[in-house]
Formats: sequence, C-alpha cells, structure tokens
Amino acid sequence: MANDLEGVMKSFKLLLLSTLTVACALPSWAGEPIDERMSADGLSLINIENLKGKVTIIGSDTDEVTIKGKLGESADRFVFEKSGNTLLAKVIEDKGYDYRNNDGGTVFTVKMPASLTMNFEGVSSDVNVKDLTGNVDVKTVSGDIEAKNLTESIDLSTVSGDIDSRNLSGKIRLSAVSGEIDDRNSSGRLRLKAVSGNLRSTSSAKEINLAAVSGDMDFKFGDVEELVISSVSGDVDGSLSLMNNGEIKMSGVSSDIALEFQEDINAEFRLTASAGGDLVNRITNDKVQKAKYGPSSKLNFSAGNGSAYVRGNVVSGEIKVSHR
Repeated sequence: MANDLEGVMKSFKLLLLSTLTVACALPSWAGEPIDERMSADGLSLINIENLKGKVTIIGSDTDEVTIKGKLGESADRFVFEKSGNTLLAKVIEDKGYDYRNNDGGTVFTVKMPASLTMNFEGVSSDVNVKDLTGNVDVKTVSGDIEAKNLTESIDLSTVSGDIDSRNLSGKIRLSAVSGEIDDRNSSGRLRLKAVSGNLRSTSSAKEINLAAVSGDMDFKFGDVEELVISSVSGDVDGSLSLMNNGEIKMSGVSSDIALEFQEDINAEFRLTASAGGDLVNRITNDKVQKAKYGPSSKLNFSAGNGSAYVRGNVVSGEIKVSHR
C-alpha cells in the first residue's frame, strides 16, 4: 500500500513538473519576431492594421505576401489569416496598451503583389508605401505617411502627421488636419486638404481641388483643365497654364491669393473683393472698379480669346493675377 502511494506521488510530481515546463516554454508574443508568408493565389485585398510603430509596404511582381519584423513590447500577438479573397495582417495590442508609452511599437515590412488592393489603419503608426498599382487607402492618426510610385485610386489621410508623396498618378486624395502635405510629380485627378497645415504641390494633374484652413498653399502646376481653391486664414502662391475652355474657381477669407498664368492666357476673368479686400491685375491694363457704397470692388476683363473662365472672390484679403 505504501509502495503504491509512493508511486502515485512520484507520478504526480513528474506530471506537475512537466506541466510547469510546458507553461514556461510558451512564447511571449511581445518582442517576438514576425516572419509570415502566404501565396497570393486568389487574393485581391490586403488589410493591414498596426496601432503603433512603423510599417513599410512594398509592391513587386511577386506571387506571394511576406511580412518580416518585430512585435512591440505592448503587442499581444500578430494575426495573419486569409478569408475568401482577403488577407488580414493585424497587430493585436495588449488590453492594457497605453498609446503614450515610448517602446517604439511594432515595426514590420510587407512585400506584396503590386496589383492587389491595400488598406492600412493605424493610430500612432508611421507608414511608408511604394510601388503599388492597385487601389491604396491609408489612414493613421498621429503617424507620418510617405508614398511613392502609386497608381489607380489613392486615399491617404492623417490627423496630426505629415504626408510626403512622390510620383502618384490616378485619382489622388491627400488629407491632413494639423500636418503638412508635400506632393511632388503627381498626375491625374488631385485633391489636397489641410487644416492648420501647409500644402505644397508640383503636379501635372488636369483636375485639382485645394482646400486649406489656417495654412498656406504653394504650387506649380502644368496644363490645368479645372482648378478649385478654397483658403481661410492662409496665403496662396501658385503658377499654372490654364487650358483653353478650362475653369478656375477660387475663394478666400482673410487670405492673399496670387496666381501666375502662362504668357498667352486665353480667359475671361470675373473677380470680386469685399470687406476691404484688394484686386490686382498684372495681365491686362483693365482697372479695378470700386463700389460706390461699401468697401467692395470687382475686376472683369478678358485676355486673349477669352475661351477659359476664371472666377474668384476674396473677403478681407487680396487676389492678384499675373502672367509669366
């Protein structure tokens, strides 16, 4: 009987020791490397989520999706799974995650087929995305966005981060609330919007929409068919060539707007200013007409054959038009 009891106790101790050994061997996801790979066969969409850190996304002629990097200290685990035609790559943060800690977050690089659609969402995560020919949608809160060599439909937005883009083409939408937007060598249809941030753009886009509040705009455009400018408490300084039959609509409140056109501009101008605003004509000798009553004025004139149309209004600011 004693021998049997001794045997049972020995077996129990061995089982307990074995259990503890297995428990200690379980991996701690925080700080672990990320090394994932999956065939892109049947995929059309990749959703990527990373709350904090930095993600680099690169398109190529590969037939698979690979992800390499390292989980941050506050990460719980990394999800990499396929459902139908969609691949999800997501960092799950620990429930006690604090955005204010400075561990650097999760950092990884995604290499994927260039033609797939890619969506990214983050909070304090920087994003570098390049060489994709499918639709791209990137949203982050306090992270910076770098984008290069993207085509098709492109939507990049950040709240308190900056956007730096190069060689984008297609339907382009860039938005920042308290960050800067710097767009270079874009083409297609362009929409830029900033609040408490500046806009800079060098583009050959034909259709352009610019909007800024408490921020300045500085741009150099090629041949433009349609341009819309809205500025509040900021200055606008730009040059462009307005196509025949093209159209410009601009409005400003407490803003100075200066546009420089090509030397042989063909357009009809209809400009108004109120609340003490000013109008300046450096294209023809036509003069500004002051209102008989009240601090308002208008400037109407035609340059060349007048085939294009330029309309502008400013409140407590200035519109100046000139040519090269």
